[in-house]
Amino acid sequence: AAVFGGSVAAASLKNGLDSLEQRLGADIIVVPKDAEAKADLENMLLSGTPGYFYMDKSVEQSISAVDGVELTSPQYFLVSANAECCTVQVQVIGFDEDSDFAIKPWLRQSYSGRLGENEIIVGSSLSTRVGHTLTLYGVECKAVGKLDATGTGLDTAIYTSPDTVRRLIRASQEKGIGVLAKQSPDDVISSVYIKVKEGYDAADVAADINLGIDGVQAVRTRSMITGTADKLSVISGSIHILIIAVWVLAAVIMTAAFSVLASVRRKEFAVLRTIGLCRRQLGEIVFAESAAICIFGAAVGTALSSAAVFAFGRLIEEKTKLPYLAPDTVVSLKYLILSCGAVLVTGTVSSVWSAYRLSHVDTGKILREGD
Repeated sequence: AAVFGGSVAAASLKNGLDSLEQRLGADIIVVPKDAEAKADLENMLLSGTPGYFYMDKSVEQSISAVDGVELTSPQYFLVSANAECCTVQVQVIGFDEDSDFAIKPWLRQSYSGRLGENEIIVGSSLSTRVGHTLTLYGVECKAVGKLDATGTGLDTAIYTSPDTVRRLIRASQEKGIGVLAKQSPDDVISSVYIKVKEGYDAADVAADINLGIDGVQAVRTRSMITGTADKLSVISGSIHILIIAVWVLAAVIMTAAFSVLASVRRKEFAVLRTIGLCRRQLGEIVFAESAAICIFGAAVGTALSSAAVFAFGRLIEEKTKLPYLAPDTVVSLKYLILSCGAVLVTGTVSSVWSAYRLSHVDTGKILREGD
């Protein structure tokens, strides 16, 4: 359980981090200049916590003029209400298909067309299927694509065009759930994704944006990933220590258990010797029993740990606040084989001393003791 479950859990966390790094696709993300906006951004990406914030769309032009900025693309965030007007509360992300360089590359894996009016692409964790609709603020939105799992908060989001997001904002205002107090949906954006020119340092470009443009905060995606990687490193290190500790403890307990069994079964093996079994055959009996015990233990342990690391993957992600993406079937089988092999080797080695003692019993002396 410890070897298989721990290995899969550590691999799932690493897969989630790699997936997050691939999905961000930008060097810098610019959000409104308040701590909550940055926190909301990280929560949306990592935990899937719905959030939204807005700034004037003219900010994108100012950012484009900063030295070192090669490409910019705006995004729009909206949260569907947990009310009768909406099928489910989800994070809505609008992206500009004409300028986007971060989202389209991996969205194209599930949908290659251009999003039309009220068309959406849904995350893997949503129950909506392709061809079905979601009602958001009374607007029927048709799912035209479904994304593969990423192990991040992006799995609970939906993606659509800026026009559809603006339409949803207006619909929310008509229902009295407006997210904008004064500005028009046409005049705002939520964030700007930036690709830095070759030869420029992303940290320097982010610093120039923060110094030269009021009301915004430039966040390097690498800094978000680094913080997440640090947490992952601590958790993965703890998992590996736990695996080693449990493995050593199990080896000691198994050695002691086989030793006790050897003492109890001395007379039994002495009788087997008298009826003609050689020492090699006695040793084979001990090793066969050890293998049977280890196979049974491996089966039970991997079954229990599988239930934890696969069935409760979403809960693990929520509790650790880290992206969690379980490995595919082939990789999982590899961990299963390696774990069972490790258990068999440990059990066999633990029974060596017992096999030696039982195969070298003094038959006459033990039988006389029995008398």
